[in-house]
Amino acid sequence: MKVNKLKTFTLMLSVIMIAGFTSCSKKSSSKSASRATGWNVDKSNAAKKQVAGPGLVFVEGGTFTMGKVQDDVMHDWNNTPTQQHVQSFYMDETEVTNFMYLEYLDWLKSVFPPTEENYKHIYEGASPDTLVWRNRLGYNETMTNNYLRHPAYANYPVVGVNWIQAVEFSKWRTDRVNEAILEKNGYVKKNAKSNDVTAESSFSTETYLIAPTQTYGGNEEIVLAKGKKPKAGKDGKVVEAKNVYAQRSSGILLPEYRLPTEAEWEYAAAADVGQREYNIYKGQKKYPWSGSYTRSGKRQTRGDQLANFKQGNGDYGGIAGWSDDGADITNEVKKYPANDFGLYDMAGNVAEWVADVYRPIIDNEANDFNYFRGNQYTKNKIGKDGKAEIVTLENMSRDTLSNGKVIVRSFPGQLAQVPVDEQETYLRQNFDKSDNINYRDGDKQSSKYYDFGSSEDDTEKQKEEMIMYNSPIHNVSTDSLGKMVRKYDKSSKRTTLINDEVRVYKGGSWRDRAYWLDPAQRRYFPQDMATDYIGFRCAMSRVGPKSDKRKSPRN
Repeated sequence: MKVNKLKTFTLMLSVIMIAGFTSCSKKSSSKSASRATGWNVDKSNAAKKQVAGPGLVFVEGGTFTMGKVQDDVMHDWNNTPTQQHVQSFYMDETEVTNFMYLEYLDWLKSVFPPTEENYKHIYEGASPDTLVWRNRLGYNETMTNNYLRHPAYANYPVVGVNWIQAVEFSKWRTDRVNEAILEKNGYVKKNAKSNDVTAESSFSTETYLIAPTQTYGGNEEIVLAKGKKPKAGKDGKVVEAKNVYAQRSSGILLPEYRLPTEAEWEYAAAADVGQREYNIYKGQKKYPWSGSYTRSGKRQTRGDQLANFKQGNGDYGGIAGWSDDGADITNEVKKYPANDFGLYDMAGNVAEWVADVYRPIIDNEANDFNYFRGNQYTKNKIGKDGKAEIVTLENMSRDTLSNGKVIVRSFPGQLAQVPVDEQETYLRQNFDKSDNINYRDGDKQSSKYYDFGSSEDDTEKQKEEMIMYNSPIHNVSTDSLGKMVRKYDKSSKRTTLINDEVRVYKGGSWRDRAYWLDPAQRRYFPQDMATDYIGFRCAMSRVGPKSDKRKSPRN
């Protein structure tokens, strides 16, 4: 009897174990029942978290006071406090260095040889202006000749880069990072990114997502399709592969690298998270670090400067020795402590371009979530064949800047873009046109000269002559012989330097006094001009949850 009971128990245990293994097997399967339809669907891409791109650190979003009036000795009232909320995002740990930018230039020189007529403007247009170091009464030729390329300055922040060049670098970086990711995951032939790329055959992330077979000039030997070859099923029938190219739903491609918005940059620089008490900040921080002084108060580093900046007339670092800030111009990145988000040099070294067009006010009544002024919405240009049009050597977009420099802004292999039209804006409540730079600030309706009862002719006159930001207009053109003609605006009727092509830059630099180290301070500069004290760093949007960590109070 005991033997039978033992056999019965053993049999039941075996059944339970088999059922358990079967259950585990089902759970590990790439298929699962849909909660919407009950059908078996592929779950391999479900709930995949974003991975930080190369060089980026995570910045958890939240609310903060953007701008403030503390120490407003300039009295320009362009940083009145407003409450804003920023979504989580990623930001470069350091400013973009000379080494990083030279990698970009070397790629352009290799793919688009500047010795060929078709490409002569590409490399030159992307190159930093090394002459920004020159001074009428100063000897700075050492930096003019060496700062960008000498190995001693490799890890110093790049300067002489205008806003447009910074944007183009960010686009290039997006494509190179995603190209490497696709290669690593077997979607692109190994080493194609260096061995097979030419001017007519290069990679673009957006082109790959819309028309993968057209990437690399349509060379399908480079763009690999996982499981491309048909396979025989269990019943002997040939099964065609599906979803053989990476898509957004694959979760492996990263969002674009870009310049941070002004709100993002200021939030990341202030790093108020380091001095919070539950949901209240313990006072407004004056600098990216805690405290009201530029020197460290910690026992091990007491007295050390926490950034490099101009300390007084003729004093760019202090007396040589232990109390010196360690730099007379810029300094190697990571030489000063990081802030509470782990970001280096958010004060000192170089000031940094951000994405926003400058306006004296932040219109928080219009928006207090991910604030940004500068939206210009575009869409893919559709050709006569009904497909997205791809840029070729013949229709590359070139911009001639106000100083005569030519910059290429669309490259072969990229998707051609056009402004959105009424098809996208009709009866929408959230936007009604492509260009939103002047929304509620600078268009004729917001001008103090606008007359709501005027005729159509008067309205056009107001639009041309009575705009709020009446800045100089410098024109560059070419004559019949191809010679460049520069026309400098000498009008005495101009009332401001602000227009739609001036961008915000943030943070104090090696040339600035401590006043400008305050993250809330904001200044502007023409987007097509460069200096020896403005650099940049990239950001990337966060997709998915605000944070991966479980929240718990800290006492």
